Amino acid sequence: MNERERFRALFNYEPVDRIPLYYFGTWKETKERWIRESSGALTFEHGIITHIPGMDTDWEVPMWTCQGLVNTGVIGDKTPEVLEETDDHIIISDHVGEHAMFSKRGTSMTHVIKHALEPTRESWENFKKYFDPYDPRRLVEGWEVKAQEILKEDRVLSFLGGSLYGSIRNWMGLEAISYLMYDDPDLHREMTEYMADFYMILMKPVLEVIPFDMAYIFEDCCGVNGPLFSPHIFEEVYAPQYERIVSFYKQNNVTFVLVDSDGKSDTFIPLWAKSGVDIMFPVEVGTWGGNVADLRNKYGENLRFMGGVNKYVIAKGEDSIREHLLSLKPEVDKGGYLPLPDHRLTPDTSLKMFKDYIRIFHEIFG
Repeated sequence: MNERERFRALFNYEPVDRIPLYYFGTWKETKERWIRESSGALTFEHGIITHIPGMDTDWEVPMWTCQGLVNTGVIGDKTPEVLEETDDHIIISDHVGEHAMFSKRGTSMTHVIKHALEPTRESWENFKKYFDPYDPRRLVEGWEVKAQEILKEDRVLSFLGGSLYGSIRNWMGLEAISYLMYDDPDLHREMTEYMADFYMILMKPVLEVIPFDMAYIFEDCCGVNGPLFSPHIFEEVYAPQYERIVSFYKQNNVTFVLVDSDGKSDTFIPLWAKSGVDIMFPVEVGTWGGNVADLRNKYGENLRFMGGVNKYVIAKGEDSIREHLLSLKPEVDKGGYLPLPDHRLTPDTSLKMFKDYIRIFHEIFG
């Protein structure tokens, strides 16, 4: 089987010759450690190792840019500038006017001082021009030719197919969007609908050329204790848009739709499934004890998952890796589940440890 055939068969609950082996990147410090430990032999792209012997071809890096064909992010009109810089941090005003502080001491969450989008209609009317699907800069020049070359490659073809909550939350802030849901539900609903339209309009010409394996919906809408908004708001505001966008993709030659939730997402899983979403990701283990077997027992045997491998186990050595992966095998054997580390690998994971993980993974799932 080639990589696309294997991926599709696995998530269609069909027999596969082996389970694909992927990961979801590393911290910056992990990357630097692995470069040192490999004497510079490893290849990186956008901070992610694109290939280590034994791994399948990376699906994530090309996903964010729709295989290098589409600009799905905000296209701002401001000149970025440094507002402050010390030995500890740097504060930057970016291309849409957000002021953010970045640590110089190591990987950490970005501290946003001033959000670019405010929870007002006036601010939204000004900001949504940065998400203009008709902007000619959206499609890369010569994308049709490049698309034909992509179709010749043997790798899973994925693209960023939506962000109905996550993108607005990023530009407005968690507190502001949480209040907006109650203070101005009509505006909140309008924003969500606009983002669904944005992705469908933007992706339509590309979908007419490439039959994608997976659309990736970025939300990061759950935390350690559960979702960041209520199931009621999900059903009232988000479910109709998920149904629209998932139906659109399925009608335009996209095989699977995945949602990236982060955190304790179990109460949202049946709602996503009802809306037509196929694959739940990343089933975090270390944070809240996510477990594919438990979720299937609770919500249905036919649910599909990616993730569920406790990333912290990899640094504990061969015995711990083997024990953990063997515990996942019953669910892997059922089909519809692709195990991979549940988030970026941390700096305590050496290159040797990860190579041990690759070897043991193939011993168990090969």
